[in-house]
Amino acid sequence: MNFHKYYPVDVINGPGTRCSLFVSGCEHACRGCYNQSTWRLDSGLPFTQAEEDRIIADLNDTRIKRRGLSLSGGDPLHPQNLSAVLQLVKRVVAECDGKDIWLWSGYRLDEMTDAQREVLAYVDVLVDGKFEQALKGADLIWRGSSNQTIHYLK
Repeated sequence: MNFHKYYPVDVINGPGTRCSLFVSGCEHACRGCYNQSTWRLDSGLPFTQAEEDRIIADLNDTRIKRRGLSLSGGDPLHPQNLSAVLQLVKRVVAECDGKDIWLWSGYRLDEMTDAQREVLAYVDVLVDGKFEQALKGADLIWRGSSNQTIHYLK
């Protein structure tokens, strides 16, 4: 898996102070997407063990009270991202006591594969659905267009 950006301190992508990872790879190609540079799977930088370890360390750093991890992109549930994302979310649950995981995906919950649902078993909140420019709303919280749904999984 590749990633485009990692923010160790983020207050925009989910509630509270968070760590946010923007992965590469998205097949939805939503018109008006603000993050088109993340669409190609081979764009960005390789997501290495060192990057994963850094996220875990940042989530456990007591100098900043972080609420959790946000995963966006691209699409964390792109089939080629699943193994790396699954490994990361398993570690967060096992090693980062009390941290929640938010995940944004263009795939709708009712259409997800078993492999995508395996990742969701570790996710607290899923924001699903493709971004639709005609349904964009500046007043929407945690989603870009009104067709997207916030699912509280845990």
